Amino acid sequence: MSRRTGQHPDPTDPRIGAPFFSTWRLGNPERQRQAVEAIGRTWERRPWPTADLLGYHVYAEQDGSTLMHYSQWSSGQAFEAFAKVHRQERVDEIDTAVPGIERVGLTRYRRYRSLERAAGETRTPGHFVTVRIDFEAGAEGRREEWADLVLKALEDDPVGNAGLLSAHFHLSADGGHVLNYAEWESAEAYDRALAAPLTDAWERVRAYPGLAGFTGSRYTHVLGLLPG
Repeated sequence: MSRRTGQHPDPTDPRIGAPFFSTWRLGNPERQRQAVEAIGRTWERRPWPTADLLGYHVYAEQDGSTLMHYSQWSSGQAFEAFAKVHRQERVDEIDTAVPGIERVGLTRYRRYRSLERAAGETRTPGHFVTVRIDFEAGAEGRREEWADLVLKALEDDPVGNAGLLSAHFHLSADGGHVLNYAEWESAEAYDRALAAPLTDAWERVRAYPGLAGFTGSRYTHVLGLLPG
């Protein structure tokens, strides 16, 4: 069966071969809350679809308008098999409970590198941030080098990023962008990092050739589902 968990996902789990992220637009906090409840009911009343799905997590954007979904699959083929057999009945039940959900898109990624939690770290993340970094056409091959620059800037500025617990850089399968999924101790810790003066390393990150733009979103983890 499917069971709920308060445990946060581990993006570095070596079993993950195909992480997927997607976004639903709900419009307001009440519909956002109703959708989370509908997702939980829909999944809990059904068997876990396959051992190839390692975990499914839902996050509420702090502006109250959207939900982000993060699912951890062993392979893209496993997700496609699920989509053919099990996905639509779940979608239909959720849409009956909360009509009018706008599904913005579903993107497959490959995790490239991570700033992992420090050894002995016991703090629990209270704030999740995703930043989508788009690249100009023809600059797709620069994504890895850009992520390397960010990780170097983070490692060289531990004081300025004291509230950052982990950061995970994912490359979209279509080659167009990078998604950074980051765990912060709190929203206040993230705000302090944003307000800190830019170092030379961060200036190089922002001015990197081929960047087309950044889009950031702030979330709270509201639902975790695991096989059980």
